[in-house]
Order: sequence, then structure tokens, then C-alpha cells
Amino acid sequence: MSKKKRKTAKKKKKKKVARRATRTARRSSTAKKSRVRSTRRREPAWARLPERELLDLRMCDLGLKIEGTKLEGRIGQIYQELERKGLRFRPHFWLSSEWFSPDGVPGVAIPFYLAHPRLIKLEGKQMLEVEGGDHRWCMKLLRHEVGHAIDNAYRLRRRRKWQRTFGKSSKRYPDYYQPRPFSRRFVIHLDYWYAQSHPTEDFAETFAVWLGQNSRWKKRYRGWPALRKLEYVDELMAEIAGTRPPVNNREREEPLRQIKTTLREHYEEKRRRYGVDYPDFYDKDLGRLFADARSCPRGERASTFLRRVRPEVRELVSNWTGQYQYTIDLVLREMIERSRTLKLRVDRPEQKVKLDVAVMVSVQTMNYLHGGHHRIAL
Repeated sequence: MSKKKRKTAKKKKKKKVARRATRTARRSSTAKKSRVRSTRRREPAWARLPERELLDLRMCDLGLKIEGTKLEGRIGQIYQELERKGLRFRPHFWLSSEWFSPDGVPGVAIPFYLAHPRLIKLEGKQMLEVEGGDHRWCMKLLRHEVGHAIDNAYRLRRRRKWQRTFGKSSKRYPDYYQPRPFSRRFVIHLDYWYAQSHPTEDFAETFAVWLGQNSRWKKRYRGWPALRKLEYVDELMAEIAGTRPPVNNREREEPLRQIKTTLREHYEEKRRRYGVDYPDFYDKDLGRLFADARSCPRGERASTFLRRVRPEVRELVSNWTGQYQYTIDLVLREMIERSRTLKLRVDRPEQKVKLDVAVMVSVQTMNYLHGGHHRIAL
């Protein structure tokens, strides 16, 4: 074949390859669009229901899965963190009514509402907050529950040193616990000083700090008695690293597909358990501080105002009462959420309202500490 013919043949071959690539790209684009349309078609019918109708739906009829949601990526992050620590343990996950890891099961139940934006919105309206609703909070809860799961997988609580470090896991779980905010014998991970509630929770919280903070916990807890617990967990994980867990069942307790309770019944029971319903006097006190939206439509939203002055009020009340700022912040958080629900507005000079808010927060903080409200439900 002549040189000219070879060049012509090469050109024809390049054009053929280019046409083939174009056809492949078009097919890929069409397939992608088809997948998007398919995903849209798979949006559950209940996602567009009015709230009153959605609440009458049974939980088992939601048809939710972890796959394809943000939860899938967050679980992947947990697996990466375990791998970086040299642990072979990989817990399994499923959807249920709330966060938990059953005794004897090396896995974690995740609340159903985190699997769909419509249900996240419903949870927020029904409970005033969404536990695990953002990435950071969800990861903290996942690490905590994985702490329970790895305890189950390796039967860690049976070890003498575990019991000397955290206490007996057989200790009865209380219905309520009364935390000591100033104690340095426990790590601080989840809200409400959760490590103080029970020995198994103390371990799970300590494990969560160890897993998520790399070696920063050594500096963070320097001088705390809690550092001894972190060092023990570090030693314990090094011991089991690379070994298979003796308990490897894939049981799923109370999976969502088996829960026949309606969403309405679920939230009624949940509000009773956590005491979300506010007493009338609380609303009346807020009504004296702020105006309703109808009488003052152009005023700043009370919830926005409270968020803005939150650090200043928190410090002021701490100076007045001598109480821990974290405790005061819990009271402020409740005030913000309730003000948002009641759609209250600011209708007076800022300095006057700020002072009145500080007085109310002081009173509510003392009620919180001495009136029993600080007894936190498990």
C-alpha cells in the first residue's frame, strides 16, 4: 500500500472511531436522562400528601431504603474511619423508628425520617428538632451507635478491665438521669452529658470521641480523669484490630417494614416520652416578651432576635446565676424553637427586650435545674 493510501485509510479509521464515540456518548446521555426520569417516577406518592393524611400512614407502608440516600454516604464514611483504625468490624444498618443498637446485635438502627426530605420536615414540625438532621450531628450519632455495636460484636463489656473502667453493664437503665455538667470524669460528645447516663453509654460516647477525633482527644482531654477511659479504648481497639468479631449475626430488631404503627401514633407517643408539649405558662411568658405576627407584622422575628443575642444573653445569665453556659443554652434553644412555632415578633426597643429575655432565661434556667426538668429521659 502506498504512503498516500495509508494516510487516507488512517483518516477514514479516525472518522469511524469519532462517529462511534459520538454514538456512545449520545446513548450514555440518553440513559442518564432515562435514569433521572426513572428516579423521579420512583418518588413515593405519600411525599405529596398533606400532613394530616401523611400522619395516618403506617410506618411499614413508607417503603423506605437506605440505598440512594445521604445515609449511604455517611455509613461509607463510618466504614472508612473503622478501616483507618485497622478494625475489620463492619456493622450492618437498617431503618427503624429511632436510633438504637440492640443487645447482642452488631448493628445499628437508624430513624426512618432521615431517609427522605419530606419526613425530615415532618419530624422537625412534630418534635421541634431533627435528631441527626445535619451531617455533623448524624455522624456523631452514628459513631455513638457503632460504639454499642462493636461492644456487642466483641463482647467487650464482659472484660474485667472494661467493667473497672466504665462500670457494670448489668446496672439497671434509669428512666431518667441527672447529669453533672462540671464533671470531667466523662467525655462530652452528644448533648445532655449523655455519657453520664449509664456505663454502656459511657463506653459508646468514649469510643465515638476516639473514632472521630483521631489523636486530638489526647490534647482535648489532657488533665481530665476521662482521659484514662480514652486511653483504655485506644489500647482495647489496638488489641482487637485485624481480628474477626466473634458475634457476626445480621439480625434487625424492629425493622421499619414490620412497624404497623401510624406516624400520628408514633409522634403522639414520642412527644409524651420526651415531654415536648409546653406548659401554658411558658407560652404566656413568651407572649409578654414578644408580640404576635398579626399585631406586629414588620417586627423582627423573635426566633431570629434570640439567635442573634444568644451568646450575649448566655454569658450575662451565666454571670448572674453562676450556672454552666451549656445548661443556659438548652433553655435558650427551647425558647427559640417555641418562639418560631408561635410566630412571635419583636415590638419594643432591643435593649429593653434583651434585658427582659435575660431575666426570663435566668428564671427558666433555675427551674430547669431545680424543678426536675433537667432530669433527662432515656
